[in-house]
Amino acid sequence: MSRIGKNPIAIPSGVTVDVKDGVITVKGKKGELTQDFTDVTVKVEEGQVIVERSSDNKNDRSKHGLYRALINNMIIGVSEGFTKSLELVGVGYRASNQGNKLDIALGFSHNIVLDVVSEVTVETVSEKGKNPIIKLSSHDKQLLGQVAAKIRSFRKPEPYKGKGVKFVGEELRRKAGKSA
Repeated sequence: MSRIGKNPIAIPSGVTVDVKDGVITVKGKKGELTQDFTDVTVKVEEGQVIVERSSDNKNDRSKHGLYRALINNMIIGVSEGFTKSLELVGVGYRASNQGNKLDIALGFSHNIVLDVVSEVTVETVSEKGKNPIIKLSSHDKQLLGQVAAKIRSFRKPEPYKGKGVKFVGEELRRKAGKSA
């Protein structure tokens, strides 16, 4: 029994949803997203998107909630958008950007230069006395998370001092270190 899949998705003003041949297309002020779907039926009725499954077997039940969540994220993305912020914790860690080219200094012998895809916008904030912050925003939640995870993978936070690239607000498991 999918509880999430049964909930209808409200379509906000300025967003159009089209369903044709197993592909759903969502257009809004932030952009356009498409998603293929199988084993479920998607209907657009009275300003709502309704996802229904054809049978009660395990595969259909699992995809029922999945596609409802994906479609909901698409609608939120094209109307409001998503943002993620990464914080660089460490002495000498710096970040700067020019357009979608991100330049990060993470204590290696060379800077890391990353060309971020055009769907994701990059902004860096560097204030004196505070850790540098990289702000990523996009209408595609999946792509945004993938780019953020790629940046975090360059230097994950270590458990003793917490140095590395972490999400803003992320709680890290800390270890005590040597006891004297």
